[in-house]
Amino acid sequence: MRIDIATLFPDMVMAVLGESIIGRAAQEGKVEIHAHNIRDYTADRHRRVDDYPYGGGMGMVMQPQPIYDCHRAVCEELGGGQRPWTVYLSPQGRVMDQALVRSYQRHQNLFLLCGHYEGVDQRVLDEIVDEEVSLGDFVLTGGEIAAMALVDAVVRLQPGVLADDSCFEEESHWNGLLEYPQYTRPPVWNGREVPAVLLSGHHQNIVDFRRRGALQNTLKKRPDMLDSAPLTDSDRAHLRQLAEDAGGKER
Repeated sequence: MRIDIATLFPDMVMAVLGESIIGRAAQEGKVEIHAHNIRDYTADRHRRVDDYPYGGGMGMVMQPQPIYDCHRAVCEELGGGQRPWTVYLSPQGRVMDQALVRSYQRHQNLFLLCGHYEGVDQRVLDEIVDEEVSLGDFVLTGGEIAAMALVDAVVRLQPGVLADDSCFEEESHWNGLLEYPQYTRPPVWNGREVPAVLLSGHHQNIVDFRRRGALQNTLKKRPDMLDSAPLTDSDRAHLRQLAEDAGGKER
C-alpha cells in the first residue's frame, strides 16, 4: 500500500509516522508513506496557498490550484492511469471507526488531504475528493492529526506489520465488542492479584474468561455497541447475569 499525504506541515507528519510500528513498517517496505508540502505546488513567489473567502467572513481559505497540482503529481507518479482513493480530513466527514479503517484495505493507494485555516475551496474538493472523514465531532486547527491517526489505524492492519492477525482481531471494535482487561507481571501489585484463571494454563477457561471480560467491559463502557454485536446465547445469558448482579448491588 502507498499513502500520500498533502499537508502544509510534512515534517510534523513524517516525524510521527517515522516512529514505532508504522515507521518500521515503512522501513521494511510493507507500506510507502509520502508527505507532500502543498506550498511546493503554488505559483505564488511568496509560497502562499490561501486567500480571503469570497463573500467575506473570518479567516483564510486554501486555494484549489496548489492542491489540485499536488494530487495530479501523485497520479502521474503512480502511472498507468491510476488514481488514489482521495480522502479529505474534515469535521464535516464521516466519523472514523474500525469499519471504515478496514474498508481501506481494498485500496492500494490512498491520498489524504489535510485542510487548514477556515477550510479548502469547495471546487477542488468536488474535483478530486472521494470521501470526507472526521476524527470526531470537534474541530482541530488542521487535518494532520486526523490524517496521522488514520494512517496508523490503516497501516497496522497491513499484512506483516503486526506479528499475527490475532494482534488486532482480539482488539476493541474488531468483533463488535471492547477488548477484555489485560494483565502482566507482577502477579500481585498494590494488593491486587491477577485473576487466577490467567495463571492456570487452561486455554479454554482463559478464552471463556476473556470473552466474559469483553462483554463486561462493553456493557460498562459502551453499552450502545451491544445492539449490533454478534452475540451468542451464552453471551446473552452472561449479560443478563451481569445486569441482575448490578441491579442487586443498586438495591
